[in-house]
Amino acid sequence: MIVEPNAPLQPHNTFGIVARARSMVRVQGVADVQAVLAHPDLGAGPKFVLGGGSNIVLTGDVKATVLKVEIMGRQVLEDGPRSTLVEAGAGENWHDFVTWTLEQGLPGLENLALIPGTVGAAPVQNIGAYGVELQDSFESLDAVDLNTGRVFSLDATQCAFGYRDSVFKHSAARDSDLGLAGRALILRVRLRLRKPWKPLLGYLDLQRKVAETGVTDPSARQVYDWVCAIRSAKLPDPRVIGNAGSFFKNPTVTPEQCQDIIARDPGIVHYPMPDGSVKLAAGWLIDACGWKGKSVGKAGVYEKQALVLVNRGGATGGEVVTLARAIQTSVYERFGIRLEPEPVVV
Repeated sequence: MIVEPNAPLQPHNTFGIVARARSMVRVQGVADVQAVLAHPDLGAGPKFVLGGGSNIVLTGDVKATVLKVEIMGRQVLEDGPRSTLVEAGAGENWHDFVTWTLEQGLPGLENLALIPGTVGAAPVQNIGAYGVELQDSFESLDAVDLNTGRVFSLDATQCAFGYRDSVFKHSAARDSDLGLAGRALILRVRLRLRKPWKPLLGYLDLQRKVAETGVTDPSARQVYDWVCAIRSAKLPDPRVIGNAGSFFKNPTVTPEQCQDIIARDPGIVHYPMPDGSVKLAAGWLIDACGWKGKSVGKAGVYEKQALVLVNRGGATGGEVVTLARAIQTSVYERFGIRLEPEPVVV
């Protein structure tokens, strides 16, 4: 275990916000976590798990010991007639892992291409895009308890997946509760890719690609290419413009609430859900309130996609939070809807 004091965090958060960690440890296996827990100075103090830094807003230096997850490895565990089971280390780049599965001839994750972050962060957020969520293929994961150093496994039910939600985002009221926010570090994730494969093209952007190309029965690689093209056209590359991807969750409302909004704003983008609710496009709501291209200090709303907040150069976490709160107020005052941020504010 190597402890890096006063470690810069700007390279480790996609918003590019300047901050430092009092102590940072690069975790390449469970032994590193157990060494931290046994350390006379670090063991009893707070811990902060950091993956790709694509879903956080840093508002200052981090006093907790930062555990930078760098556990690598990708492998096929099982390959049967009805499914293939694959596993990846929590430190693997998510998009690179999706690309690797397709290179192995294993379709099923192509709709989730180009989502920033690491494999270990994917179940925390239950990432999703273009009609697919991680939980659709999730099998199980291994994690380490940050209090005891014990390794344990969870299946999909135990992860309590919801819309951009999981057990890892909730705190336990008692030690016996399963809420794992701040209590666990994910080591490995296993996904089951079903056979036979068929493309999922329900989202409007993908339907447009079908119409544009005339390809009605695309391959998994074609869907992957479409998704990459769509996301690249809408979302800024964090290596060029700091951002955390989609900043707000798409809110869900009742059909009656949706009809009330449509009566006032017929152009609202909405999607009926299997449970009878209706998902509204948060980006459309923000754009309708006139925020696209606006800024608070050096934090701004991306000109091509109002759902994305960006660092225009030197933005602080405080400016990002102030901008986000102003957007939430505008949307609530016009539509009566409270937008919920996706990133964690640290």
